[in-house]
Amino acid sequence: QVQLVESGGGLVQPGGSLTLSCAVRGRPIYFQSMAWYRQTPGRQRESVASLTSSDETDYADFVKGRFTISRDSAKNTIYLQMSGLKPEDTAVYYCNRLRGDRWPWGQGTQVTVSS
Repeated sequence: QVQLVESGGGLVQPGGSLTLSCAVRGRPIYFQSMAWYRQTPGRQRESVASLTSSDETDYADFVKGRFTISRDSAKNTIYLQMSGLKPEDTAVYYCNRLRGDRWPWGQGTQVTVSS
């Protein structure tokens, strides 16, 4: 059973930075295409950033230039570096596979951008 454990969220002022981590337990990620997603109440979960098995990255337009996705295969962990945060980035952030059957979703990590 794969377990996803997200962490690193918190309260940050507009313009601030955070780095999220997603520890993947039970399956190696070095050959997986992974992604970060986010969800706000009443809205569907949306893709934020993705990283393929060949290390190609892609970003939603609303985070391009501000967020960076990366992988540490030795730690079996995915990261999302976020800078220039805006109030509209407030959401619960999750990681999961980019394609195919999703693994069971983790609890996510709350990011709140507010002054």
